[in-house]
Amino acid sequence: MAVALDRIRVGSAPDSWGVWFPDDPQQVPWQRFLDEVAEAGYSWIELGPYGYLPTDPARLKDEVSRRNLQVSAGTIFCGLHRGPSEWDSTWEQVSRVAALTQAMDAEHLVVIPSFWRDDKTAEILEPPELTTEQWGHLTRGMERLGREVKETYGLDIVVHPHADTHIDTEEHVERFLDSTDSGLVNLCLDTGHYAYCGGDSVKLIETYGERIGYLHLKQVDPEILADVVKNEIPFGPAVQRGVMCEPPAGVPELGPVLTAAQKLGVDLFAIVEQDMYPCEPDKPLPIAVRTRKFLRSCGA
Repeated sequence: MAVALDRIRVGSAPDSWGVWFPDDPQQVPWQRFLDEVAEAGYSWIELGPYGYLPTDPARLKDEVSRRNLQVSAGTIFCGLHRGPSEWDSTWEQVSRVAALTQAMDAEHLVVIPSFWRDDKTAEILEPPELTTEQWGHLTRGMERLGREVKETYGLDIVVHPHADTHIDTEEHVERFLDSTDSGLVNLCLDTGHYAYCGGDSVKLIETYGERIGYLHLKQVDPEILADVVKNEIPFGPAVQRGVMCEPPAGVPELGPVLTAAQKLGVDLFAIVEQDMYPCEPDKPLPIAVRTRKFLRSCGA
């Protein structure tokens, strides 16, 4: 019998419906996403790319509540490692997303570092390793972001280690955590991205438990990943090859991750995110139903 994971609140996200952009002809309409995520048995969702779901708070609240859904978080991207000159453009994006997130009674803002390699064209945009000075900009910038988002919007930021960004591998994630204040900045641990970059999610939860503020659940296909690493394939094309696969077919095993998270003794969101852009419109719902059933079998 699986451990009762009573501290874990399970949800899904537009990402699991192949949504990467606010508007894209290859993506399902937002109404269909909301209908299907509720049908699949989830009660929590993320906003996804700002502008995909309605941005008028009253309308969005109506749309989610009549499907018995609630919002757990919004998401932003930022390149704070480039220094203080990035602040104004970052804050402009944050203020839009955070205001809507707050209006939905959510408490988290997921922060994804900017990509050093273009996820569509594979063009190298910046060196994959930061200089000492850039690490300083990144950590101080994230602390400032955490402080100001909390003061202005009452939200906690959770930084999302992500493939093809500067916070990716175990070494980079630990350096980032060791250099930032846990009162201001914590982590959104994405099990798939962390495995993609060679990390062990259970070990991270057991070692840095007090820094785990939020979870994204996904798995990688080890065979496809080996080919991706060997041939230095960028993240976008890797997703198109199916590197992020339907659980429980890949790694890491989600049962042990959820059990380790439950042992932290705090309430945590665990949002399913199976990267599938682009995908056929009829593909996501059956996967979502099976994934929800699988997570129930793990005790969630």
